[in-house]
Amino acid sequence: MKYAKDSLDYHWMPFSANRDFKADPRLFVKAEGVYYWNHKGDKLLDGSSGLFCCAAGHCRSEITEAVHRQMLEIDYTPHFQRGHPSSFELARRVVELTPEPINRVFFVNSGSEAVDTAMKIALAYHRARGEGQRLRFISRERAYHGVNFGGTALSGLVKNRQSFGPGLAGVAHMRHTWLPENRFVKGQPEHGAELADDLQRMVQLYGGDTIAACFVEPVAGSTGTLVPPKGYLERLRQICDEHGILLVFDEVICGFGRMGTPFAAQAFGVTPDIMTMAKALTNGAMPMGAVAVRQSVYDTVVDPAPNEAVELFHGYTYSGHPAACAAGLATMDIYERDGLFDRAAELSPYFLDSMFSLSDLPVVTDIRGYGMMVGVDLAPSSVPGSRGHDAQKKLFDAGLHVKTTGDSAIIAPPLISERAHIDQMCEILRTVLGQY
Repeated sequence: MKYAKDSLDYHWMPFSANRDFKADPRLFVKAEGVYYWNHKGDKLLDGSSGLFCCAAGHCRSEITEAVHRQMLEIDYTPHFQRGHPSSFELARRVVELTPEPINRVFFVNSGSEAVDTAMKIALAYHRARGEGQRLRFISRERAYHGVNFGGTALSGLVKNRQSFGPGLAGVAHMRHTWLPENRFVKGQPEHGAELADDLQRMVQLYGGDTIAACFVEPVAGSTGTLVPPKGYLERLRQICDEHGILLVFDEVICGFGRMGTPFAAQAFGVTPDIMTMAKALTNGAMPMGAVAVRQSVYDTVVDPAPNEAVELFHGYTYSGHPAACAAGLATMDIYERDGLFDRAAELSPYFLDSMFSLSDLPVVTDIRGYGMMVGVDLAPSSVPGSRGHDAQKKLFDAGLHVKTTGDSAIIAPPLISERAHIDQMCEILRTVLGQY
């Protein structure tokens, strides 16, 4: 696909070094399976499933055809006091994957919207219980929960916060779970469960009856794959139960097979009260997200309202869009038919062993991983983040797409990958990172 160089001027790109990119653009123009093609015709392995979206690989004809059929039949349905059958069916299919008793689903259009929606649901839940004083939220350092004002307030990544003022009030942050003694640990680290007691400290400082919810990514993804220490999530669950705090798992990255199970909640054996999801919900083919809640949360909000009254004054124009639902249903079919969650569990040991073999490279200061996701830390240069940015560009030129955050690379290939693809990714990583 050809492009006019001056056309690049008009798009303000998200999370991008705009001037650097436009001086030397790296464009994707085609995708299939585990591969991208750039505008020069070069073929690249997708080492990060796009942005952790395309778990079933790119350009699945089943999804394309389902969306096409849906758009020919009906293009748009408002979901305010109206509906389309596909959203109800997709909610049912999602609930087949969520841990019991999480069985009610609210559709949105992105992970960021899912997080802000979960915050609103938490506030509405406590208000309906007669505990409207619960207005605080607890998150973590190094957390990423999207970019809307709620998620930005929850964020523990300073660059995502510092340009946007004080943001939403009443958010406190626990410490992150990365510890020096856990370097190069495959799976869950032995050390750090006691960090969950930061939540107990928040209870003692603010009063447990002022806290609405605690938000955590089971595996902190965008910051570089921070795997929870053994016992950490269990302790958070215990503290939340003791003080009536809702536990929210942000599964936008972890969900739909990435951990070798439907969701990270099943991988770690801890069930939250609310889950957010997006990305692989539609295999990245259409924008969509969702919030799934325990039935008790749904009932608490819905049941007290009069029969003909709106129970939750919240939603989006494109909530439950028919085309997005069609993509979601086709994606659920692929996951089930191809057994991709089991495939991820089977491939994970080989993937982790391969990625951890890079630990001998001088520039690599840590590797962490679980399931089909690994974080690789690079020794920073004089300007933090510049080495990760440089490595991302060099990897692209060498035939591998990888997402980096600062000086951390996150490798999370499509679940359809073969061992040969993993070998090739590892070889490219070794060649490029070996230059530093």
